[in-house]
Amino acid sequence: MRLLLIEDHQRFANFVKDGLEKEGFTVDCVNTAATGEAAQASVRYDAIVLDLGLPDLDGLELLRSWRDGGSETPVLILTARDGVDERVKGLNSGSDDYLLKPVAMEELVARIRALLRCPGGVLGLVITAGNVAFDTTAWEVRINEKTISIPRREMGVLEHLMRRNGRVVPKDVLEDKFYGFVKEVSSNSVGVHVSRLRKRLSGADATIIVHTLRGVGYLLSEDDSLTSQETSSR
Repeated sequence: MRLLLIEDHQRFANFVKDGLEKEGFTVDCVNTAATGEAAQASVRYDAIVLDLGLPDLDGLELLRSWRDGGSETPVLILTARDGVDERVKGLNSGSDDYLLKPVAMEELVARIRALLRCPGGVLGLVITAGNVAFDTTAWEVRINEKTISIPRREMGVLEHLMRRNGRVVPKDVLEDKFYGFVKEVSSNSVGVHVSRLRKRLSGADATIIVHTLRGVGYLLSEDDSLTSQETSSR
C-alpha cells in the first residue's frame, strides 16, 4: 500500500515514515501543502496522513480542497491540535480519522489499516487465493495453515497480486505501488522480487502460481497451463 505523509517537522516525519515502512507500507513524504497537492494529483495513494500546521497553508484548507474536488482518498489527520472543537472541525472538513501527537506507532498503523478496511477501502482482514491466506492485520502469510517468512517487498507484491487474483497486473503498477519518489528503480527490480516470491511459494507447496507475461506484467492464478510462449520464468 502506498501512503502520502504531509509533515513539515523533519525529525517527526522521519520517525513516522520509518515506522510505517517497517510495517510494509511505501511512504512518500513531503513537507508543504503545495508539494502535497502536487503529489496527490500525480499518484493514486491508498491513504494520506496529514499534518495541519503546514508552513504554506493550513492542512484543513488543503483537505477541503480535495473533498470539494471529489477526492475520496482516506485521510488521517495527525496533529498537535488537541481541542474538541479542533477535532470536530477536522472531521467535519472531510478527514476519516483524527489522531494527536505524540503518537504510538502501533496505534497509527492500526488506524491506517482500519481506514483501509472501511467500505470502499483497499484492505480486507484476510485475503485468500488457493491454499494461501494473507492476514493484513498481522501482516502474515500462511500456506496450508503454516506461517511462512517472506521479506517485506515480496509481501507487498504478493498482497497486490492476491487482490487481483486472475487479473493481469502491469509491471509499472507494481513499481508505482512499491517504490516511492526518492527510490531509484532498476529495470529489473520488480522482476527480481517476483522471481524470489515465486520460488518461496513453490518451496512452501503453494497452489497459486505467479506468471510473468512478457512485455505486459504479472498474473496470479491456480492455473499452470499458460505456455512458455506466454510467460517467462524470470
